[in-house]
Amino acid sequence: MNTVGTPLLWGGFAVVVAIMLAIDLLLQGRRGSHSMTMKQAAGWSILWVTLSLLFNAAFWWYLVQTQGRAVADPQALAFLTGYLIEKALAVDNVFVWLMLFSYFAVPPALQRRVLVYGVLGAIVLRTIMIFAGSWLISQFDWLLYVFGAFLLFTGVKMALAKEDDSGIGDKPLVRWIRSHLRMTDKIESERFFTRKNGCCSPPRCCWC
Repeated sequence: MNTVGTPLLWGGFAVVVAIMLAIDLLLQGRRGSHSMTMKQAAGWSILWVTLSLLFNAAFWWYLVQTQGRAVADPQALAFLTGYLIEKALAVDNVFVWLMLFSYFAVPPALQRRVLVYGVLGAIVLRTIMIFAGSWLISQFDWLLYVFGAFLLFTGVKMALAKEDDSGIGDKPLVRWIRSHLRMTDKIESERFFTRKNGCCSPPRCCWC
């Protein structure tokens, strides 16, 4: 499979993401937990979108210098298209997070911190899944058909499923977590773990 991906490009992308996440965590740590206003949220959103577009411009410029416009234009457009699609698909995640915050009673002042931990976890898990999936597909071409069949099955199942009126707490996974893993219903300040009866337990919101 032809690709413009090089160790330099992947390394540069990883460094940029790591630096921005580190700055975000550093600023959050200095300011402490607080409720974010709509103005602040809009400002951070504009900042992240701007940085993504700047990276896209740098990506295009690098390809122009190394491989020419014939390669740079479609590749930069592909990056921009993928980014916009992911941005649009991420809108539904906002409602999911709001539902989770409501169920797990996460205070507004701590929601950003919980969200950051969730994003970091998603980055790690997705990275593992992407590299593992790419390696498996490169070794076994027929797995593409298996993954495709799974997506079709999932889509049909979701389309035919009846509306579920049960709450999050009634879901099998949530019930299993609550019955098998130690956690507390109390959220004490910014602490991730709470010591109770000599044992450290995370708040239940960490499982969202």
